[in-house]
Parts: sequence; structure tokens; C-alpha cells
Amino acid sequence: MFKWLKKKAAPRIEEFDMVAPIKGKVVSLEEVPDPAFSTKAMGDGIAIQPSEGRVTAPFAGKVAHVMEKSKHALIIEHESGVQVLIHVGINTVSLKGQGFNPHVQVGDSIKAGQLLMEFDLDAIQQGGLPVITPVIVPDGQDMISHVEILDHSSASPDVPVLRVHLKA
Repeated sequence: MFKWLKKKAAPRIEEFDMVAPIKGKVVSLEEVPDPAFSTKAMGDGIAIQPSEGRVTAPFAGKVAHVMEKSKHALIIEHESGVQVLIHVGINTVSLKGQGFNPHVQVGDSIKAGQLLMEFDLDAIQQGGLPVITPVIVPDGQDMISHVEILDHSSASPDVPVLRVHLKA
């Protein structure tokens, strides 16, 4: 009785694609001048040499973490539960938030393409810091089978750069 009231189970996600959260040039993590990223000690992914100072959501989901004081990085979560770290620049924590303007807070729902953060490329470079931005899927997420890096040298918000495969 009242079958229309029963909630349908969401289809299980086997994989999802992630577009570039920043416009620029895609480079390998090995090119990041920080061993925590270049050796993939924290997880797999890509890096982007930004051509503009805007971070947009690479998928729909929610904001899991924003670095409150330094504002230089955030973690977003896909509907599958997979979390992704977007870390603007290297050693940018030393700027203590200067040049960073987050537009979201922890717990916010986000839509693909939504503006998450703005950052000042010139301020980062004038501080003597690299603007190269790692975008990684941190290790330790049990639902992930593997991360596939798609072959794209130009990062834009409509081009998939990573495919995350989930365990069955």
C-alpha cells in the first residue's frame, strides 16, 4: 500500500569525474615544490598552475573544512563521501590569510561550478611563494579503489581532470 511513499534508494556510485577547480595549466604532483605533495605522501591527484585567482566547486557536495586562520586551503566532500583537498599555493599558510577570500563555510552545501574562494595571485608571488595548487584525494579514505588522472594539460571548470573509482 502507498508504494509511492517509499523512498527509492539512491543508485550506488562506482566512480565520479572531477573537473578542474581552478583555471590554468594542469601539471603532475611531482612538480610541486613540497615533498608532502610531490611524493604523494598525502594522496594522489594533480596540481594546477593558476591563470586566475578563483576556486570553484569541481562537483556538488558540501564543505568539510576551511583553514580558518590562513584561509589558503579547503576540503570539500562529494555525495559519495570522498573528500578532496584544494591547497592554494605552497607555504601560503605563512600569509596568515592575506590575499585569500573564502566564500563558503564548513557545512555549506555546494553546487558544481560555485565560487568557493578567491585569492590574489600577485600577493602570493610577491610573498615569494609558489602559486602552484595541489588538488588531491587524501589517503585513508576506505571507499576509494583508486584515483585516475585524466590526460588534460589545460584546466578549466568544464574539463574533467580526475576520476575517482570507488570500491564495490
